Amino acid sequence: MNRLLGVAAVTASLAFAAASAQAEVTIEVMHPWPGHNHFHEAEAKAFMEKHPDIKVVFRASPESYDAGHQAIIRDSMTGNLPDVYHSGYHLLPAMVRVLEPKGQIVDLKPFIDKEGGQGWLDDNFNPAMINLTTVDGKIWGMPFNASTPIVFYNKELIEKAGGDTAHLPTDWDGWLALGAKVAALGGGVTGASYTIDVWPDDWLWRALISQQGQPFMNEDGKTVAWNGDSGRAALELARRFVAEGGMKQMEFDQARQQFVAGLTGFTVQSVNSARSFEEMTAGKFTVGTAVFPVTNKEAGKVPTGGNGALILAKDAEKQAAAWEYVKFISSPEGQKIAVLGSGYMPTNQKAMAPELLGDFYASHPNWRTSLDQIDRAAPWAGYPGTNAVEIWRTQRDLIAEVMSGDLSVDDGLAEMVNATDDLIAK
Repeated sequence: MNRLLGVAAVTASLAFAAASAQAEVTIEVMHPWPGHNHFHEAEAKAFMEKHPDIKVVFRASPESYDAGHQAIIRDSMTGNLPDVYHSGYHLLPAMVRVLEPKGQIVDLKPFIDKEGGQGWLDDNFNPAMINLTTVDGKIWGMPFNASTPIVFYNKELIEKAGGDTAHLPTDWDGWLALGAKVAALGGGVTGASYTIDVWPDDWLWRALISQQGQPFMNEDGKTVAWNGDSGRAALELARRFVAEGGMKQMEFDQARQQFVAGLTGFTVQSVNSARSFEEMTAGKFTVGTAVFPVTNKEAGKVPTGGNGALILAKDAEKQAAAWEYVKFISSPEGQKIAVLGSGYMPTNQKAMAPELLGDFYASHPNWRTSLDQIDRAAPWAGYPGTNAVEIWRTQRDLIAEVMSGDLSVDDGLAEMVNATDDLIAK
């Protein structure tokens, strides 16, 4: 009996040792947006199958990039940072400048050099993608998700209003005129939806500046460059969506529900809505997509949204494990998982191989529209300092008042400029 117990104990010990060997390092990962859990979990599952010695666990997802940014800043003060964090591109510069002086973020150059340095980067990434995670000349993250704003439209509503979906407008005047025709159908229908006034960050506001081919910040990096004609034109266009395009101001989720219910002519959203919109409207109406119009055809740009994966791990062992993870999720295989699970653009150019995403895009035109304007994609830079979240909340409230007509364009612009420059200076 004792001999049997001894054998059992040895067997259990060996099993425990084997199990321990299969999960020697655990890394904690945090990403914003709870709705993204499914494809992050799919990434982790595929990664752990290739790396059984590394275990990936997720912290609870903050509700937005802004909320995640604030959580990381708080955690940096208590020394409770995750090992990997997915930062929105627009907030990454501010985060780097808070964490770097305290040694709480990892410069990726040594890891990239071991992979082959610049040659490896050039093989895998368009320079526009790497620029998204480069701050002050150093690469701090691997680009994971990328998106540009595009137009989603209801084919049946557009055609019912007399529009031709085979020859859609290519400028804002044409789209707004089409929105007005859709709104005239009545029955609770909304013509247009550009929900900049309730958007969780300043992406759509920046788009109204960059599509003019105009800078967002002055050369001093401390004051906004849209304190004149470009800012006035942006606010005037925002107002026209309501005044001319048949837009009804409503909450963020309500506006999306309005579209999938078949009650909105067109809406401007991230390309990552392609999957959810197609799934939620199947059998109801046909969703189509079009590129984001720019008023400046030569120099107009669109801001690139999404996030990059940063390494915040402290010790060398976890840093090495974290590198393997961020390298995998930004690899061609990892990007196929991310894109098919989300609708974002691939950040790794090798993911466009036919057997990965090339054939898929050929048969899913709504998903590839963002790629059709990649030559206009520009970095979505943040503000200096640590007040980016408060800046946008202040701007958004003023934009909402301008759109509703409760505040004039000139007064709204003056208040936005003063409030923004003051908050940057703090």
